[in-house]
Amino acid sequence: MHTYLIGGGWDERGAEAVYSPFLEAAGQRAEGRRAAGDAAVVGCLLVDEGDGAGQFARYESVLRKVADCAPVPLLVPLGERFDIGALAHVDALLVCGGLTPAYQDALAEVLDRLPRVLAERGMPYAGFSAGAAVAARRAVVGGWLAGGVPVCHEDTGEDLDEIEVREGLGLVPFGVDVHAAQWGTLPRLITAVADGRIPHGVAIDENTLLTVDGRTARVSGLGRVHTVRPGTGGGTGTKAGGGTGTRADGGTDGGTDGDVLVRSYAAGESFAAG
Repeated sequence: MHTYLIGGGWDERGAEAVYSPFLEAAGQRAEGRRAAGDAAVVGCLLVDEGDGAGQFARYESVLRKVADCAPVPLLVPLGERFDIGALAHVDALLVCGGLTPAYQDALAEVLDRLPRVLAERGMPYAGFSAGAAVAARRAVVGGWLAGGVPVCHEDTGEDLDEIEVREGLGLVPFGVDVHAAQWGTLPRLITAVADGRIPHGVAIDENTLLTVDGRTARVSGLGRVHTVRPGTGGGTGTKAGGGTGTRADGGTDGGTDGDVLVRSYAAGESFAAG
């Protein structure tokens, strides 16, 4: 089963590259469940902060332009929990964007159960922005300070001050941050890896897809994906088979002593997911 992680963004030029693999997988699953010609039903999980219907319409429009599918809204009022029974009649799940801590909270009671349901039913999962972040086992849900020191802009904090890592779905083995180039969130991910709160991570640019098949992660779309792993020494380098890398300092006591290896991958390149 593949997991599809989208770094956010609404550039129509990247829509096909970002959504097509997920929608193709949804269509393949629907073939065994529905009458010939029936479109795949894509459940769009949205934390509803008062404009859920309008937000759903935005996703629905994009999805229908990319492929023949039937998006349906799975709205969770802010502060309430997602009912996993809502997945009974859908072929694929897209967890949408918004306030990342609110999405983690909405999924808090199904963090263990939802991955099992997806696996048992062979149901594709895509996460857009917040939905990508909560796909991780250890989810970076926001914050812009590390010990009171700014590491990214306050506007990227998701209503949190200190960087916060919470339990996620565990669909991918690494932490995930999003809007990397556009919001400057890569330093937040570096900090979370450097201080040992996540084992390693990826920061995904907007309008960019990272497809994870369990062992390999492949980049598609308009931007890049940046990996952050614990380092073992100084220097810079280029990884064989794609990706450019450099070492950076960051973080607090514990973890990697501030030494991490950052690599950047363009569309068409891949790397080990583990």
